Amino acid sequence: MAREPIATGEYYHVFNRGVDKRKIFNDSMDSFRFLQSMILFNSVAPVRSLFSVLKDENCKGDSIVKNDDEILVEIVAYCLNPNHFHLILRQSVDGGISEFMKRLGGGYTLYFNEQNGRSGSLFQGKYKYTRISTNKQLLHVSAYVNLNDKGHKIKTSDTSVIRSSWSEYTKLNTYEICEKNTVLGQFKSKQQYEKFAKDSLEEILIRKNNKKLNTLEEKLYHTF
Repeated sequence: MAREPIATGEYYHVFNRGVDKRKIFNDSMDSFRFLQSMILFNSVAPVRSLFSVLKDENCKGDSIVKNDDEILVEIVAYCLNPNHFHLILRQSVDGGISEFMKRLGGGYTLYFNEQNGRSGSLFQGKYKYTRISTNKQLLHVSAYVNLNDKGHKIKTSDTSVIRSSWSEYTKLNTYEICEKNTVLGQFKSKQQYEKFAKDSLEEILIRKNNKKLNTLEEKLYHTF
């Protein structure tokens, strides 16, 4: 079955997980590497390898390399969990999401394989996506993605690898990589959005446990 073409200017929920459900982030530096790749690879212009950029910038720890180039996609929200990730992206140029995800998946796989002495695919096939067709869906998907780690029973030992845009939406945060105005501009304050997001996720989980999910919630919850 052919995949729906991705339209420029539209919002998409993009996700993937490790092959055989394996971990794709072993520690906090792995998830930070992926986060840094999300920033650096989001450029219409060709980019160098992340390794060479970090070396030139002499980055250490959680230092973020800024990207001032024309972007491929707007990153609206993200959550990186131990064995999968969720993104909300808005395509800025034709083919933007495809190019962004190709760079992100290929670059991170190369890094991960070198770090762990392995070869072959890291992700379970090509990334998956669903179009977000209404504003109501955008608000609820943003809540689901921002709080995605809360919807999974993740072992305490694995929580250190999780990185999410939740802190960008609810308080001042070191990493400001998301375009949040489309969502937050519909609320009087970050506190009001925080309440909405928590209530939204709680309702989805309650309905999931009662097996009364609607079509949107099915799409959300069953993407890992």
